[in-house]
Amino acid sequence: MADLIVLLGPPGAGKGTQAKVLNQSLNLAHISSGDLFRDHLSRKTELGILAQGYMQRGELVPDDLTIAMIRERMKQPDCAKGAILDGFPRTVPQAEALDTWLADSKLGAVRKAPYIKVEAQVLIDRLSGRWSCRAGGHVYHEKFNPPKAAGKCDVDGSELYQRDDDKSETVKNRIRVYFEQTLPLIEYYRRKGVLAEIDGAKPIGDVTRELLAAVK
Repeated sequence: MADLIVLLGPPGAGKGTQAKVLNQSLNLAHISSGDLFRDHLSRKTELGILAQGYMQRGELVPDDLTIAMIRERMKQPDCAKGAILDGFPRTVPQAEALDTWLADSKLGAVRKAPYIKVEAQVLIDRLSGRWSCRAGGHVYHEKFNPPKAAGKCDVDGSELYQRDDDKSETVKNRIRVYFEQTLPLIEYYRRKGVLAEIDGAKPIGDVTRELLAAVK
């Protein structure tokens, strides 16, 4: 049976960083739904072409299409021992569909769903102060990693700019949508007895230790 872990957490919680640690410590494949979409789009697979159609129309990619990508990815040799799912499921219907497929395929069930919990204001502070340089893409942060000279890159002196994704209103909306969609999912895994809440406001090393203790 596959050892399956669903890693939950809002944008800015540090899921990507922690998923890499779990990947190395547990020797489980790291499956990021965002990476999966980009891979299918770049390879122009049948699933990627179908997904692209929805995305170009500004529509959500249907659950069955996303799950088909997950299923195909989990058939790869590196998933023989199991996987860490990052960014999927996002909703209760997706979680139910995943559970049904795991049961039908006799792959077991989700063993643990760690939730890296961070207050909304902390997430806004982390995400909305990021600035990038135009020349090399070096990243700074107003509060946590400011440039030596305001508005200029320390490395190449080029102008710093803020991407649309890093602007305060965009960040607030992303976080609002995440909590609206995902809070029911948190309760879903809590009822199943597999949820593990991790304090994501702590230093990265402390979060890693809590996370490893929860999944091992």
